[in-house]
Amino acid sequence: MQAMSARTESGVLATTIEERVRTHGPITFAEYMDACLYHPEHGYYTKAGQQPRRDYYTSVDTGPLFGRLLARQFREMWERFERPDEFVLVDAGAGVGTLAAQILDFVADEFPEFYATLQYVAIERSAVRRSAQSEALATHLSLGHFAMASELPAEIPCGCIFSNELFDAMPVHRVIHEGHDLRELYVALGPNGLCQRTGPLSSAALRDYFSGQGIALKESQQAEVNLQACDWIEDAGKRLKRGFVVTIDYGHEARELYDQRHMRGTWLAYQRHRASEDFFRAPGEQDLTAHVNFTALDRWGERGGLIRTGFTSQSNFLMALARQSGFADLQSEKMSKSEQARARLLFKTLIYPEGMGETFQVLIQHKNVESPQLAGLDAL
Repeated sequence: MQAMSARTESGVLATTIEERVRTHGPITFAEYMDACLYHPEHGYYTKAGQQPRRDYYTSVDTGPLFGRLLARQFREMWERFERPDEFVLVDAGAGVGTLAAQILDFVADEFPEFYATLQYVAIERSAVRRSAQSEALATHLSLGHFAMASELPAEIPCGCIFSNELFDAMPVHRVIHEGHDLRELYVALGPNGLCQRTGPLSSAALRDYFSGQGIALKESQQAEVNLQACDWIEDAGKRLKRGFVVTIDYGHEARELYDQRHMRGTWLAYQRHRASEDFFRAPGEQDLTAHVNFTALDRWGERGGLIRTGFTSQSNFLMALARQSGFADLQSEKMSKSEQARARLLFKTLIYPEGMGETFQVLIQHKNVESPQLAGLDAL
């Protein structure tokens, strides 16, 4: 099979990848995606001068409401631990720190006792983005409640590891069920530039991934496998001694993710708010993403000692948190009528079923926690 060949736009990263394939042979899509997104100098997320979120819209872009509701959930966790003297909140994939600022500013103003115990650690692979964090959160940094790192802390005694759209940006392998066998899709070099070709699996872990979840692809069905996400969630569980892991992302459980409605998989390229399957155009200039398999996060999380607390839509999660607070963040006496109207409009954006509300899912896992009931998981 050979398809999707396309002349790549001129650029240093495109030339680098083509030369790598020419010299060493075809590479996995995981290797290609990692180069496109995280190359130290030319990656989409890591290069200097990159404008944050210029090609997509996230929950954080709606304003501070998303962060405030998350802060309420984190405070409830802290209270369930009987208000420990130190609560570590790890923001995995913190970007430029926008969400961190929303959470910390709100906690400092509304929950000073919680803020006094809070140790917020922003994890970000990009040095450029970590630099932006230090500017956006200078006050919290100076007060000792904010820190930056490129990887998870070695040990988290008590707290919560959370992520918002982390796993969808992790490099994935792409496979196809062809001739009654599972084959891998590779990035090769054709007469018109980079192209897609099939070959044997690069790792036995790809076959084990599907068999372990009881998934059998249909003939000619393509799918993504995020082995990095599996390793990450298992490792996170081992580092967390007591607390929660909260994952907010778009995706499905395995049986839905790999059903007949997803015969071509879910891998897409985004540029200027438009999605396409033109994966080989302008490496480093467009976002590459795939839907998250929450069943895999659940299964591999168990290997790290994590237990599923609950799984729900973003709509249910945020509505439940808003309801518990009496919708204080939507109709506070401190807000003018116009501010309240705007807050309600932005809230609808976050929970609208045809938009973010049902597209995004929330998986919460816990470790060494008794009676882990949380407001965000309450049924509406």
